[in-house]
Amino acid sequence: MTDLLTLADLGLDQLAGQRVFVRVDFNVPLSAAGEVLDATRLEESLPTLRELAAAGGRLVLASHCGRPKGAPEPRYSLRPAALALARLLGEEVGFAADCVGEPAVTAVAALAPGRVLLLENLRFHAGETANDPAFAAQLAALADAYVDDAFGSAHRAHASVVGIAERLPRKAAGRLMEREVAGLGRLLGEPERPFAALLGGAKIEGKIDTLANLLPRLDLLLVGGGMANTFLAAQGHDLAASLVEPDRLQLAREILARARAGGVAVELPVDLVVTDDLAAPGRIETVPAERVPPAMKAVDIGPESRRRFAAAIAGARTLFWNGPLGVFERPPFDAGTREVAQALAACRGFSVIGGGETVAAARQAGVLDRIGHVSTGGGASLEFLAGKELPGVAVLERRP
Repeated sequence: MTDLLTLADLGLDQLAGQRVFVRVDFNVPLSAAGEVLDATRLEESLPTLRELAAAGGRLVLASHCGRPKGAPEPRYSLRPAALALARLLGEEVGFAADCVGEPAVTAVAALAPGRVLLLENLRFHAGETANDPAFAAQLAALADAYVDDAFGSAHRAHASVVGIAERLPRKAAGRLMEREVAGLGRLLGEPERPFAALLGGAKIEGKIDTLANLLPRLDLLLVGGGMANTFLAAQGHDLAASLVEPDRLQLAREILARARAGGVAVELPVDLVVTDDLAAPGRIETVPAERVPPAMKAVDIGPESRRRFAAAIAGARTLFWNGPLGVFERPPFDAGTREVAQALAACRGFSVIGGGETVAAARQAGVLDRIGHVSTGGGASLEFLAGKELPGVAVLERRP
């Protein structure tokens, strides 16, 4: 879908001794003790980092972490990420106490070819999210070339994503960025049919544009999780105490109508697992989707729905999944998500999953390595599939 500048465009044979600014996505969960709880995003960066280091580049890594308010917050420091990355690379990773100014300039100047330096959290400066020209210029002054391998931030027009890239003539997408655009692009080009989308999670909000763009391309739409409650309520069912978006009922009806008009089959849950209390369940029952008892709330799709979803998935040749089908983080309400994840992993077609919760659910089900493409993007992947231009991708597109 997009012709990106790649590492080959940097001239890898000419990178020896060059300062390469690599925008990575190290927005990782940190413990109260300051330890990286999940190193997946660090691991995803390794192919690009190893390739650039092998070419003799002096790697200057930059990322945000958390949501600091434009000033230093120790709990969001990237120092733990530098330590975790060093363990993965099997060599020392330098750390600069700031991403601009004297600490950064001095650390970059001392960086040897083939070695790696991680700068402190970009969002400790308000200029990052504001794409402030002066801040972007400070970042650009640290580099001879730019590589963006942070697809998860590609939908943000921030200084380290757009501003610096506009100031450096030598720029390229990293291997992860390439893989993301290629994998997600397969869903928007001419996907092999039948093409199915499995959408879950709590709400329709945030998925509207993506669904609108995908719907005309789909053969089958499966809806689970809290999102399905709203669709069921839109059909006139009483979901009792379940999560429902009352202000989205008409939208759900419109989506169902557009699906019918376009010949898209829609599969909603026919049975639900319900409970009286999510935190301390006193009652757990499986009931028909149209007969949720008073004061009970739906927390998972039921056994018959799982069977139907799995059967539909088995016949798909292209499949996109975003959002768990129940409260998967609280067993036993993870059964639906687990079973459907296993069905997706067994599907012979090309599968794509996106979103933090979806990736976590696939990992919990033990099927992550059997998915065609696992997107690290979250919001970026949804915007890409909505057909929106991602600033961080657009700035790396090959120009005529």
